[in-house]
Amino acid sequence: MKRVHLFEFEDQPWFPSVVRDGMTDYLKFVSNRFDFYKSVVPILVRGLEKSSEKKIVDLASGAGGGWLKLAEHLIQTFPKLRIVLTDRFPNHHAFSEVVKTNPEVFEFMSEPVDARQVPTKLKGLRTQFLSLHHFKPIDAKKILQNAVDAGQPIAIFEAQKRDLSHIIKFAMSPIAVVLLTPLIRPFKWNRLILTYLIPVIPLFTLWDGLVSVLRTYSLKELEQMTCMLRGSDSFNWEIGESNSDLVTVTYLLGYPS
Repeated sequence: MKRVHLFEFEDQPWFPSVVRDGMTDYLKFVSNRFDFYKSVVPILVRGLEKSSEKKIVDLASGAGGGWLKLAEHLIQTFPKLRIVLTDRFPNHHAFSEVVKTNPEVFEFMSEPVDARQVPTKLKGLRTQFLSLHHFKPIDAKKILQNAVDAGQPIAIFEAQKRDLSHIIKFAMSPIAVVLLTPLIRPFKWNRLILTYLIPVIPLFTLWDGLVSVLRTYSLKELEQMTCMLRGSDSFNWEIGESNSDLVTVTYLLGYPS
């Protein structure tokens, strides 16, 4: 199955933030509720060990993804860990809610941060969860090149693969949105209205989920991408899959040699 770079509504600057936030709130909820990314903790630990600062700079954070559960796992090894949430379209409300859970660990950038050109003041292990597929190959390479040029380790994770089984799986996402929305906190009336009365959140989640599968980079494509970077040989690259009972996570980890 060839990679197809169709558009996702979530990427569009004109897309209503109330709908985008409803979609990312759902993704954050399921990631934390089911601890989707527990299997990648050892990969994050290796990345942090290669970083001069025991800090994570999360790029394209959405609503904060699965960081509530991941932080619980990571602070057992790095008790002074700091995690900085960033995004091109910062969800200030969602970021604030994450910070409230543990202000000693979490902080966020209020201003937009472009993953292709990360401010030099943000040092530490760069991470991306469920977001590299949003970028065309030329921009995905810019993200990796920027990390290499800055000498900062980077870890990228995708919880879907470009195959028929994941297309079928994501086709069921509206049902999951409808069933799980009442459990999402903090409670928001607009989330209920846009899920049940005017069901745009389930519908846009369906479209963006299916497009995400078609956009996802394969292991071979990730390997080819790293080989094309300037100074690629100054980095060590790990590319593979991490398996759990619920998901198979494709990952890329790069760090200075």
